[in-house]
Amino acid sequence: MIDRRISVAPMMDYTDRHCRYLLRLVSPGALLYTEMVTAQALAHGDVERLLGFDPSEHPVALQLGGSDPALLARAARLGADRGYDEINLNVGCPSDRVQSGRFGACLMAEPALVADCVRAMREAVDVPVTVKCRIGIDDQDDYAFFERFIATVREAGVDTFIVHARKAHLQGLSPKENREVPPLRYEVPLRLKQEHPGLTVILNGGLKLLEQVREWLPQFDGVMLGRQAYHEPYLLAELHRAFVDPGWPLPSREAIVEQYARYVERMLQGGHRLPLMLRHIHGLYTGFPGTRSWRRFLGEQGARKGAGADVLRQSLRVFERAA
Repeated sequence: MIDRRISVAPMMDYTDRHCRYLLRLVSPGALLYTEMVTAQALAHGDVERLLGFDPSEHPVALQLGGSDPALLARAARLGADRGYDEINLNVGCPSDRVQSGRFGACLMAEPALVADCVRAMREAVDVPVTVKCRIGIDDQDDYAFFERFIATVREAGVDTFIVHARKAHLQGLSPKENREVPPLRYEVPLRLKQEHPGLTVILNGGLKLLEQVREWLPQFDGVMLGRQAYHEPYLLAELHRAFVDPGWPLPSREAIVEQYARYVERMLQGGHRLPLMLRHIHGLYTGFPGTRSWRRFLGEQGARKGAGADVLRQSLRVFERAA
């Protein structure tokens, strides 16, 4: 069984393998999600580049995008064969690029197609298949629409839904605006959970503080944090101790930096680029004096020709000077 109490959302351009490795250093138990990977890309692209991950990332879920049941089944099988603990279908992203490929939030208007997709995926793999969705789209945003969508997909065998508690505007708003402009309506997924207690319902959207998690987690099967977990990753450590293992000792940030530096050394040998790995750690010292100088040091020194993982170790001197 996957512990879904605390999870980190799939985020394009954020939750790549390096980000997930760092987040695992911060939290031993949070369920981590990949960036969305399209079934089409897996059919024609570099599978290792798209699906490669470090074993320490477990539990880790692969999020897929697409609307072709056969392609999604093949992609799900590739993910399961690579060792992912869960395969998730994206029915929540509202971007124009995603819509043009007929996947993401626009699929909420086609629940029968979503059901066909997840049915094919479930037949292809033995790991859980889940769905991440919104509470509605455009003017189709009443509870009856949302419940019908869930009921149709549930008939295909999916019983775990990660619900971003905002509707999606398919036209007129950017993806960033779609994360902020439509009002949060936690009462919608809460009603779903209360009326269908057999479903596993994970709350997503607008969760930024430990106090918010304390308020909402008992009413759901789990909570999913997005950009807050990226920009303030140490929050995940505090959530793990507060809600999963009260006896777990919080790791020091310095120890996290050292462990990540060792990882960076290893990945540099495999041809990965230093700046792309350093950018994920910028939020580790959020709120500390000297954080801005630390980030600047990482950016400037990490871009130097021949720079290596020692940039991380040397960066901590910034805090010694700030003290």
